[in-house]
Amino acid sequence: MLMSRRCRRRRLRTRRTLPRVLACAGAAVLLTTGFVSAVSAAPADRTEPRTGTAVLAIPAIGVEELDVVPYEGTTDDVPGSRIQDRGVASSPYGEKGGVGPGDVGNYLVTAHRLSAGGVLRDLPDLGKGDPVYVVEDGTRYTYEITATRQTSFRSERSLAEQRAEVPGRPGAEPTRAMITISTCATPEDDAAGNFWRDGLGNPEHRIDKVGVLVAEEESS
Repeated sequence: MLMSRRCRRRRLRTRRTLPRVLACAGAAVLLTTGFVSAVSAAPADRTEPRTGTAVLAIPAIGVEELDVVPYEGTTDDVPGSRIQDRGVASSPYGEKGGVGPGDVGNYLVTAHRLSAGGVLRDLPDLGKGDPVYVVEDGTRYTYEITATRQTSFRSERSLAEQRAEVPGRPGAEPTRAMITISTCATPEDDAAGNFWRDGLGNPEHRIDKVGVLVAEEESS
């Protein structure tokens, strides 16, 4: 039953077992020891509702067991901001949202940097190659940070790039599971004399850390 659910959602799956090949809905997925490798991968449906809370850990900046709450919407909208105000992270799904953990596409995670406990206060220090762990439904997904981006709330193009299924490339067809972790750039904007705020008090810019899925295993 578990495997058929994964086939329906068209996720890439790996386990720490001997290499083997699994046929899932006509796509061949090579299962290797600890690393994600795919012969072909279909994008996940980002409009598919998600209800389970995931748990995020980023050892390099001291983030441990941060709840990531899914909701229908888009990054840093009113529902997402209300979730973040509880001191947890939010993850939107829908037409302007993202996919779930381990899915092919862009897993969007946003949280506060200064208010509500400042759970992502040190996100700017996260560097290329640093691991990010997401646990959901008994599976631990390991992402590796590959890039840093900046998003402007005052640019529709910039917002589209952040929310794209391939980060930075609106309209591109995703072939890998990716993650975008985002928080405000309030200190940087203020230091530059940019005191613009939207109706929710967000500054113009966001700091986005982008990563790719590199491993998947059963969580202990």
